[in-house]
Amino acid sequence: MQVYHGKSVCGGIAIGKVSVYGRPEGRVEREEKQNQEAEICRYREAAGIALEQLDGLYEKALRQVGEAEASIFEIHRMMLKDSEFQGSIEDIIHTLSVNAEYAVARTAEDLEQKFQACEDAYMRGRAADIEDISRRLLAILQGREEERIQEKEPVILLADDLAPSQTVQLDKSQVLAFVTARGSLNSHTAILARTMGIPALVGTDIPLDESLDGRPGIVDGAAGMLYIDPDRETCARMRKALEEEKEKKELFRTLIGKENLTLDGQSIQLHANIGSIKDLDMVLQNDADGIGLFRSEFLYLERNDFPTEEEQFRIYRTVAEAMGKKRAIIRTLDIGADKQCAYFGMEKEENPALGCRAIRLCLTRTEIFKTQLRALLRASAYGRLAIMYPMITSVKEVRRIREIEEEAKAELEARGLPQGHPEQGIMIETPAAAMISDLLAREVDFFSIGTNDLTQYVLALDRQNQSLDEFRDTHHPAVLRMIELTVENAHRAGIWAGICGELAADPELTGEFLAMGVDELSVAPERILPLRKAIRETDVSEYIRIR
Repeated sequence: MQVYHGKSVCGGIAIGKVSVYGRPEGRVEREEKQNQEAEICRYREAAGIALEQLDGLYEKALRQVGEAEASIFEIHRMMLKDSEFQGSIEDIIHTLSVNAEYAVARTAEDLEQKFQACEDAYMRGRAADIEDISRRLLAILQGREEERIQEKEPVILLADDLAPSQTVQLDKSQVLAFVTARGSLNSHTAILARTMGIPALVGTDIPLDESLDGRPGIVDGAAGMLYIDPDRETCARMRKALEEEKEKKELFRTLIGKENLTLDGQSIQLHANIGSIKDLDMVLQNDADGIGLFRSEFLYLERNDFPTEEEQFRIYRTVAEAMGKKRAIIRTLDIGADKQCAYFGMEKEENPALGCRAIRLCLTRTEIFKTQLRALLRASAYGRLAIMYPMITSVKEVRRIREIEEEAKAELEARGLPQGHPEQGIMIETPAAAMISDLLAREVDFFSIGTNDLTQYVLALDRQNQSLDEFRDTHHPAVLRMIELTVENAHRAGIWAGICGELAADPELTGEFLAMGVDELSVAPERILPLRKAIRETDVSEYIRIR
């Protein structure tokens, strides 16, 4: 038996034959071309065909995985039409007098390197999208057929990497799971895999050898393991786990429409954390009570320039209308620290986690902030939107936010544009905010505790430094006391308090949070139903007696 390790994209277990997929090479040679205009015309014609193909993929994805995930191909269209991408290709053709294929490959390579150098994992995942777009253009320019993966029987697919366009065309009845040697957890391929419910691993330490083709294999998506030629004991264990997994899924589905009510009658709200409108279908499918955290910074991280007020308004309005009467909390942009955005032109900092990030950036670049606020205020007229501000440390900051918001409101009134009256909340993710939460509670409508950064700052441990994992204790009494203090001060002031960090989904703390009186837990959409099950099996009075 051979055992390989990868990063888990989507949990689940798959048992079947292995099929090794070898991508056609389509090698690009540099050729001297004197007629640059002819090459530019070739490129533009290829780009037009590529846009038509992406339209077809969008329609296919719309039928298979829904509108939110189909928008991946809208993003590919935007990238393909991006002026920087187009300009680079045409400039290379002009200045170097080379063939269109070489210019496309060179531009793609430069952009991929740029994305891969980003500190933010989500932005590194965009390199795969650039690769997908350039592959499509090169296939058209070279007269090759669009690559498709076709299997004649259900298999575990092994590949160096898969593009989003290949992933969405996979026949779920024929692909039990896929495992790639490369790839990112934040790539659109990974996002599609999670939506389609295909067990998947990326970054797997497996040699892509044809000798693996046809051999029996098992993928344990949750554990990030691939077994080739599994022994009898492993087969028996994984078959049993597969049956248990099926039973659990059926049980979770029966919880749709049920209340988040403990055995002794205490209720709590279960909201979802999402990064874009692509995740809305998952929120609704998993029966979330609302959106507890919409990370608006991804609107900025996915682009090469600032999103306009109109672009943001359309996205926020989509969120508001999709959620209807359910609350959707939009966090204002949290750029900085590990989420860097080149076009912001931020100075390099020795310790960006303690630098100009999140609300500090907004309060020092008020025009960027006001653009987002105007979009949010307008969108709040179409549903139950709430606005949440990150990295707060003082009452002074909250009051300055209110002043800027009043300016944004006045500007909208002057333009005669409708606006709503969204709830205003702040994230409690610094020790300073937790310690003065009694004062802050008088200024806002709700608190949402960001346990990821709160833990980092309380324990003085860099959350990006994996070598400190042995010192990282997310259940540290100091962290839990900060959370409890915040909840108590919120309730004294008559406002609600939730948790939107990773700890919200920690089953070991569910009873503890209920005993503290936490009003809301916001987690990844797929964690909603398992967490509902845990809540419905909890007797809070037992935890209160122990404390």
